[in-house]
Amino acid sequence: MAKYILSIDQGTTSSRAIIFNEQGLPLQQAQQEFEQIFPEDGWVEHDPETIWQTTLEVCQQAIRQARLNAFDITCIGITNQRETTVVWDKNTGKPIYNAIVWQDRRTAETCETLRQQGREPIIAGKTGLLIDPYFSATKIHWILENIEGAKEKAQQGELLFGTIDSFLLWRLSGGKSHKTDATNASRTMLFNIHEQQWDNDLLDLFSIPKSMLPEVCDCSADFGSTLPELLGAEIPITGIAGDQQAALIGQACFKPGMAKSTYGTGCFMILNTGKTAVQSENRLLTTIGYRLNGDVTYAIEGSIFIAGAAIQWLRDGLQLIDHASQSEALAESADQKSGVYLVPAFTGLGAPYWDPNARGAITGLTRDTGIKEIVAAGLRSVCYQTRDLLEAMAADGASLPSTLRVDGGMVQNNWLVQFLANLLNTDVERPQITETTALGAAYLAGLHSGIFCSLEQIQKLWACEQKFSPEMKEATREKLYQGWLDAVRRVTSH
Repeated sequence: MAKYILSIDQGTTSSRAIIFNEQGLPLQQAQQEFEQIFPEDGWVEHDPETIWQTTLEVCQQAIRQARLNAFDITCIGITNQRETTVVWDKNTGKPIYNAIVWQDRRTAETCETLRQQGREPIIAGKTGLLIDPYFSATKIHWILENIEGAKEKAQQGELLFGTIDSFLLWRLSGGKSHKTDATNASRTMLFNIHEQQWDNDLLDLFSIPKSMLPEVCDCSADFGSTLPELLGAEIPITGIAGDQQAALIGQACFKPGMAKSTYGTGCFMILNTGKTAVQSENRLLTTIGYRLNGDVTYAIEGSIFIAGAAIQWLRDGLQLIDHASQSEALAESADQKSGVYLVPAFTGLGAPYWDPNARGAITGLTRDTGIKEIVAAGLRSVCYQTRDLLEAMAADGASLPSTLRVDGGMVQNNWLVQFLANLLNTDVERPQITETTALGAAYLAGLHSGIFCSLEQIQKLWACEQKFSPEMKEATREKLYQGWLDAVRRVTSH
């Protein structure tokens, strides 16, 4: 009998469900977008009930459209927007506040205070993370301090915290499972990535009772089962990973030195560092790539806040293009010797600068600069920022990839991927299946359920759709990159 895996991909702007077969091929998918809530400047929230409803509906829809029933689904994998924080009542299952999204900056002052107190070396040493509102710890602290009665209820053991995976798992299992996986735990700023456990010192620092926290499991594990009435049968949930780590697995980056870069709204590059947790001296994040059978594989991660969002801005803000797809032809016909640079610091700059006060700029404009050159500069900015990350990884002593595997919506643009290969002086590979995040969750679920027997088997399922090799002279490459560094210096506040 054929075996099928239901992969839940709960993202920042939409909830998706994809059904994969035992060869790792997608058969059917359903997707629903949901509302982004901005109560104040710099605040970003989601309604947890909407996340739950859209997730449940896309699961039901995907099964129905694939002409399967719940008994045909062997297992479920979950991947999720990381760091987004939900606190709910243990007895009623109701959230006590909206989900505070990873992009939310309301705890910036708290983070600044912690830095001034000299806490960053201790936190970085334990968690691999920098102090930033991005991570879950200060979000939980904010909810407990600002929602009436929350602190008391938490101390009495009546409240639970979870990242989105935990919240969905709690709902799917009817409150029987309060668990997460090691990758999501590693993004909370509460998890000691060396000891693989919640850190009591950090819980004390943020005044968070340990009773709120989920049990941390391997990425491929028995997380519980769905209530039969939700999807039509009791289905085991056997894989969980945060979205960027799931993409690392979907891209089969299982050997140290292998790396993937995902180009969506932002860009996230993760480099597998094997059994070594490389402590970054260049403001990258040390994180857990995945944990299987109790064995931890570490990774180093760089986050770029603005990638595809730069092209959206050219389309919606400047109205230079009608569709993102037009950017490829415009860039091809642009003056390739133009010295125009676009620094997309719309929300500050991420790694390795971490400058929240930097602001965007277009430099090098001349009388013959046109729309084509500005669009090309927008695409190139994504590649320059990727080079920044690789330079930081090299400075940290990480062994750099001979090949970079890419995914995400932007990589359908051949001009962009070719420029990326040229600028990095590295082969860049685009896979046949670009839904790598959902695929990674499916692989994890399938590993525990026996559909896949090993990482070696999964490695063989990965297939390259197109390989891009560098075609640029060294002198040209370095001149372009130095021009970028000069443009960045003009906008940064340090």
